[in-house]
Amino acid sequence: MPDIKAIYTTVHKDDFPEEMTILLGDEKLVYRKRVWTLDNERKGLRYGENPDQPAALYELRQGSITCGGLTWRGPGQGIVSAMTEAQMLQAGKHPGKTNLTDVDNGANILQYLTERPAAVILKHNNPCGAAWSGDGVAAALEKAFWCDRIAAFGGAVVVNRPLSLQAAEMVAASYFEVVAAPGFEEGAVEVLKKRKNLRIMELPGLGRLEDLTRSAFLDIKSLADGGLVLQKSFVNRILSGTDFLPATAASDGLSVSARAPSPAELDDLRFAWAVEAGVTSNSVIFARGGATLAIGTGEQDRVGCVELAAHKAHTKYADTLSFRECGLSLYELKQKAAADAALAEKLADVERRTAAARGGLEGSVLVSDGFFPFRDGVDAAIAQGVTAIAQPGGSLRDAEVIMACNEASPQVAMVFTGQRSFRH
Repeated sequence: MPDIKAIYTTVHKDDFPEEMTILLGDEKLVYRKRVWTLDNERKGLRYGENPDQPAALYELRQGSITCGGLTWRGPGQGIVSAMTEAQMLQAGKHPGKTNLTDVDNGANILQYLTERPAAVILKHNNPCGAAWSGDGVAAALEKAFWCDRIAAFGGAVVVNRPLSLQAAEMVAASYFEVVAAPGFEEGAVEVLKKRKNLRIMELPGLGRLEDLTRSAFLDIKSLADGGLVLQKSFVNRILSGTDFLPATAASDGLSVSARAPSPAELDDLRFAWAVEAGVTSNSVIFARGGATLAIGTGEQDRVGCVELAAHKAHTKYADTLSFRECGLSLYELKQKAAADAALAEKLADVERRTAAARGGLEGSVLVSDGFFPFRDGVDAAIAQGVTAIAQPGGSLRDAEVIMACNEASPQVAMVFTGQRSFRH
């Protein structure tokens, strides 16, 4: 019988070339394969998405694109792809493809959240939790962690400010695969290195992410038949609250408009829309106080996505109560409650409080990466206590969707983003 565990410790040598050239008409892009000397051995990526998939990382080293009159990212702007041995402060088992793509998507999200210290925890290339805070990176990281303590297990932590000693202690207290920051305060690395397999990355580019927000890169998608789709990368048009558009529409000669968000609602909507740039579609995000509350990802129908996110919020809220008050996960509490009357009573109390708080979603905002084709998704969100919604707009039923907000008591605000944020 094969040793199944060995699958995850076996590193497959890749046979990809040292250099890759892409010709786009008369323009040429030259990429160089990234390798590192770690433990006196030359190593590239540990493996691809799965252990039996050899993989290679390439950095753009030469050339530029001028098509479409757009500003395209060129050589010298790499963050993850430009990582050196010196920036890999601790390699752990040395990174594979999923570790690097998680860090990369963290940078993708944080590029729109540069004004304040921000943290995002990712797994499977989606955020588990994200937050920003004027009180520093540790406060942001704590909020991000409690967004979804369960999903954060084994994830990647990415921040946009030097990691403080307090934040390092939080990382070291839990199991993470990767931590990436633009720098580390004195003593932080020593704390992190207590986790021997933790990959610690010092990426200065995470401290200058605002340089990326106005430019695009060549986004290449590979098809299963070997073909390629080339596209301009997504560029977020919502960089301040004033970039949102009023939610107005007309139907059967009747014009309707939604309530404008309050400054606090607008701030949370802008934060959540920035996080949305890194979430697999079809997706919605509930947020409040500069932190995500629940993220629904990869669903085929929009109302189902709202319902999934709400279900997750209720589960995570109950788990937080259980863990903080009993030292048990919700799953463990349910197991023990079957044979312990006192814990059964505690479980019932946790469930009552979770229902009363609507999973912590009362007073939250919601963003949706695509428009609402029907009002059912909006009604489902309003039922959870949201006070404001941002969505692309452009549906044939925009008027009906706006009316759902206007009929709510109290009235729910809505704005349009004027762009869709699908990510496949």
